[in-house]
Amino acid sequence: MAKLAAVGRSVLRFTNESMRIGMVTVIGAVLGFYIGISFPTVSITKLHFPSSFVSYRDETSSDLTTQALLNHAWTSARNTREENSSEQNSNSNATLKIYVPTNPRGAERLAPDIVVPDTDFHLRRLWGDPSEDLPFKPKYLVTFTVGYAQKENINRAVKKFSDNFAILLFHYDGRVSEWEEFEWSKRAIHVSVSKQTKWWYAKRFLHPDIVAAYEYIFIWDEDLGVDHFDAEEYIRLVKKYGLDISQPGLEPDRGLTWQMTKRRGDREVHKVTEERPGWCSDPHLPPCAAFVEIMAPVFSRHAWRCVWHMIQNDLVHGWGLDFALRKCVEPAHEKIGVVDSQWITHLVVPSLGNQGMAEHGRPAWEGVRARCRKEWGTFQTRLADAEKAYYRMMGITPPNSTLV
Repeated sequence: MAKLAAVGRSVLRFTNESMRIGMVTVIGAVLGFYIGISFPTVSITKLHFPSSFVSYRDETSSDLTTQALLNHAWTSARNTREENSSEQNSNSNATLKIYVPTNPRGAERLAPDIVVPDTDFHLRRLWGDPSEDLPFKPKYLVTFTVGYAQKENINRAVKKFSDNFAILLFHYDGRVSEWEEFEWSKRAIHVSVSKQTKWWYAKRFLHPDIVAAYEYIFIWDEDLGVDHFDAEEYIRLVKKYGLDISQPGLEPDRGLTWQMTKRRGDREVHKVTEERPGWCSDPHLPPCAAFVEIMAPVFSRHAWRCVWHMIQNDLVHGWGLDFALRKCVEPAHEKIGVVDSQWITHLVVPSLGNQGMAEHGRPAWEGVRARCRKEWGTFQTRLADAEKAYYRMMGITPPNSTLV
């Protein structure tokens, strides 16, 4: 009997242990299945248990309950899921942010298709469909710096330009409304600032991105006779001879300073001339070539982008620019020229000079002329110093002189 009882106890103990093992196995399988379907994106390697739990498990492994294991697994999985969600949101936000380094400076955070980097002087209506505002778009831009006293001469000049030319008037005397007596004035653009020069206006209102819509830009004085000038024919010849910087030939009877700008009656265009002995160190350099004056220059869109950057903010008369224009085109002696067959007359009206101030017993125009000469010297010095500094930076020995 004792032996039978011992066997019974052994069988019973074996049965209980087997049941316990089976129960743990079943619970483990159910737990694994539940975790798997609840957290399909959670890697087992990411179910990290805290060190305190590991220590607790080592010390009380015999008493570790299934509920404790489930609680720790649930907490770890939830934390991992939140971390993954945060990472995904961060990555998503980084992906959705726009930054286009090739956009114009300051517009990098805009989608490229909404960026409009340039503009124009085309007039727009206040009503209707924007696409129907312009029955045609002018191809070229003509600017005059004017005072009302020269209205008749400007009226004659404007009539020489077809509808292919947009007209922009810079008013240095503040009188704008009086120009409405001319029908064309109602379609022109008017900018009025008292006692300023055309180069002051050009620097501030003719930025290359503003005039990018126009193939050629005329920057003219107000005292030009245009009886022998046709704008459309002028453009045709400029394109024919590949001139990026040009001017009409000048009638030699008066107002002529340089031989280069003197009209020649035996040709359409000339690009070189002969000056007085000693005036030209190189036949390809100003004033014998690569040279036009600042009274009536015409610039291609490409050339103007360079010239605009060379204009100094504080040097408003433009003296010295004519000798430096060659730096904006290459080869200059081929791309700068004078159109002889479309010529003008310099009327020599000192209107802007009279806008100065009389000082120390001198008339107003003398003060203006003195500043012109001073600006010429200042500009030459700045240009030479800038080029020498560049050569030094590049480790190149500067030429003897960058002036002409």
